[in-house]
Amino acid sequence: MICDRTDFTMTTKFHPEVNNSVALSMQFSENSRVWVYQSDKKLTDGQVQQIKQHLNRFAAEWTAHNHQLKAKAEIRYNRFLILVVDESQAGASGCSIDKSVHFMQGLEQEFNIRLFDRFNFAYRQADEVLSLPRHDFEELLKKGSITTHTIVFNNLVQTLTELETKWEVPFKDSWHIKLFGNLVS
Repeated sequence: MICDRTDFTMTTKFHPEVNNSVALSMQFSENSRVWVYQSDKKLTDGQVQQIKQHLNRFAAEWTAHNHQLKAKAEIRYNRFLILVVDESQAGASGCSIDKSVHFMQGLEQEFNIRLFDRFNFAYRQADEVLSLPRHDFEELLKKGSITTHTIVFNNLVQTLTELETKWEVPFKDSWHIKLFGNLVS
């Protein structure tokens, strides 16, 4: 099977007819597939607006083997880019997932951010969402600045339901405890 290599370049103009209200008005299955991309730094409000335009266009034009995907995208906390596909009408294929990865790599280049660093861990400190490289995260655990009750972000969620119920969780209830449990008391 040959993938359609449609290029979603970042320099295209935003199309007003493709807006977030269209995606938000659609109903999505609780089993819709989810991909969470975490920026290595907090995005400015201006960057969020620009990236939202790109995300909305991509979601509106995203296809799998020439079948339109029922997709939406959002940005949370000026840090997390989230793609959602309701596969009840057309499933995301390897080729369509490749398109999304290439699209996200384009966003990385245009906005000078890193979205694929799985060793950058996000957590909540009061009302702020922060992220740190693994070593610094481990140091905060050792110092007790991050505890078993600290809210962390599980970017490995796979469905819309998991996004809403298992994405923001206390450290003790996340996969992080398996990796770093020996560092917390």
